[in-house]
Amino acid sequence: MHRPFTPKARKRTAGLLQAALSAVLSLSPLSVLAQNDNPGVGFSTLEAGASLPAGWKNLPVVKGKAITRYTLVQDGHTTVLQADANRSASALMHDGDIDLNQTPVVTWRWKAEGPIEGADNRASSKEDAPARLVFVFDGDKSKLSLLDRTSMAVAKSVGGQDLPYATLMYIWSTSAAPGSVIPNPHTERVQMIVVSGQPGDAGQWQSLRRNIVQDYEKVFHEAPGRITGYGLLTDTDNTATTTRAWYGDIRFLAH
Repeated sequence: MHRPFTPKARKRTAGLLQAALSAVLSLSPLSVLAQNDNPGVGFSTLEAGASLPAGWKNLPVVKGKAITRYTLVQDGHTTVLQADANRSASALMHDGDIDLNQTPVVTWRWKAEGPIEGADNRASSKEDAPARLVFVFDGDKSKLSLLDRTSMAVAKSVGGQDLPYATLMYIWSTSAAPGSVIPNPHTERVQMIVVSGQPGDAGQWQSLRRNIVQDYEKVFHEAPGRITGYGLLTDTDNTATTTRAWYGDIRFLAH
């Protein structure tokens, strides 16, 4: 059953989607459509303590909330991105330079300190995660159901901007088994696929690989449109807790 929007839920849902969307608002159409020769990010090629890579923006999930701190640190002999959330929620986002016809597969590494106490991605009041990989897609909103269009209109009324057609997340979660799909508690236009969180995962580096096109088709039941933004999100604003996670290089491949 669809859950009604409360003022707090409207604000968070709008903000979550806008954080992903606002990464591309100031870009020209040509820059959004073009794919880099090597899409993704190589944190390992950077120096610990350096500035965040060019093109990446730390965007608050909800205006006025504390932001998660993203810094480059040394892990053994490799530079990685460290995310520190303290009752905070912000997404480190990049504009959409991924051509899914050329590179439909994403590979990445991450490590979470551990589960977030009290977190449950199925419940809006507990919807936090130590690590997420986020993709935002364009699409024809006229095809959406009246319920979806109404939900997006309500979210827009809170945030003042149009929201993405669809958002796909890969998440570290103990709310469900790996492979499970969890819809956002307030809109089915945000779908989360659990890829980590089993016993023994905490504190361990994991190398992950997903076919974005296949996953999108599975959860949204249609072919994906253009990616307009992608990034990382570590958040603890709902549970009012702290957590730490680390992200390694993100690569996009042909197969």
